[in-house]
Amino acid sequence: MLRKPKLLNEAALKEYALRLLAGRALSAGELREKLRTKAEVKGDVDTVMAQLKEYGYLDDRKFAESYAAARLNNQGLGKQRVLRDLRQRRVAGGVAEQAVQKTFEDTDEAALVEAFLARKYRNTDLAELLADEKKLAAVYRRLRYAGFGGGVAVKVLRRYADRAGELEGSGED
Repeated sequence: MLRKPKLLNEAALKEYALRLLAGRALSAGELREKLRTKAEVKGDVDTVMAQLKEYGYLDDRKFAESYAAARLNNQGLGKQRVLRDLRQRRVAGGVAEQAVQKTFEDTDEAALVEAFLARKYRNTDLAELLADEKKLAAVYRRLRYAGFGGGVAVKVLRRYADRAGELEGSGED
């Protein structure tokens, strides 16, 4: 027997939203989606969202900036991955792009790729690993998935494998 979820009035919805935000940072889009599933009256979602923004508990610009900085500093990911992740977290495209640009403005992407490779392949001789064409392609795909541009990925991989230049056509920025 399926139980119908208990729907919340405006006060309970606000309390639920605050509990969610206390647990972890959420974008306005993520929070709105969660509140929609719990709201007794759909109009209460907009009221609660407006109150949270007014109190300063909900600010997508700050959320995007701190999220982008954390992904860069803690995980060493590239711009494109951080931008994709912010969009998945329902941050508006313009806000996400501004946050990523601001976060990555003084970052040397080639050095970031080198650090990523050193971290992911720490006990491996990269020149030896990348001599295998399939493994070279796999490492390139991994760099692209981590958000690094195709050009910078190939540039760094060329230091280890002469055939890296052949990858260039397969992944432009």
